[in-house]
Amino acid sequence: MARALSVYQVLSCRPNCMAFDGEWQRAIGSPEMCGSWIIWGGSYNGKTTFAMQLAKYLTRFDRVLYNSLEEGSGRSIQIALQRAAMQEVGRRFTLLENFELEELTERLRQKKAPRIVVMDSLQYSGLDYKSYRRLKSEFPRVLWIWISHAEGRLPEGRLANKVRYDAMVKIRVDGYRAYINSRYNEADMQRNFMTIWEEGARKFWGEEKSQEQELKQ
Repeated sequence: MARALSVYQVLSCRPNCMAFDGEWQRAIGSPEMCGSWIIWGGSYNGKTTFAMQLAKYLTRFDRVLYNSLEEGSGRSIQIALQRAAMQEVGRRFTLLENFELEELTERLRQKKAPRIVVMDSLQYSGLDYKSYRRLKSEFPRVLWIWISHAEGRLPEGRLANKVRYDAMVKIRVDGYRAYINSRYNEADMQRNFMTIWEEGARKFWGEEKSQEQELKQ
């Protein structure tokens, strides 16, 4: 419903924000638990590992559904779960194996349904932009996190790029680093990236210390 609001009314609103801390606070700020985020990157750059790290952190604030459309519950997903030690969060995280949109929406319509949904991946979702907007409209209190393939430095495909424009948090994964652009971040708290895997990132970006340098320390 359209409304006309004064500055006072806008500033008096109390959105449902998540009290992030540490490196998550520095990188993202204090985001609302609604809307869309997008994560994209090429294969073998740490995208799924980062998505699991983020999902684990988000279980502090609500239960998380991870709809594994692309990889199901196969070995690659098992490895990602193990790397993130997801067993530590118990029932606050649920992996959905290839849930179609109808099955997922039916689950979200239930009372006390989880309010954080990770979709892996956008290219396997069967959505177009119109149905994406309908989904957000039907579940305005759900935080949707979309994982996308990449084409160069951008998400792959027209839909993924429209989602990127719409997303409140945009995360490009490259060389085991997550480069984050968040609309929730304060200017004095911005941080360029989060490292997903320290050793892999150093190797990828050619930042490994030589053996001689290591011995001098």
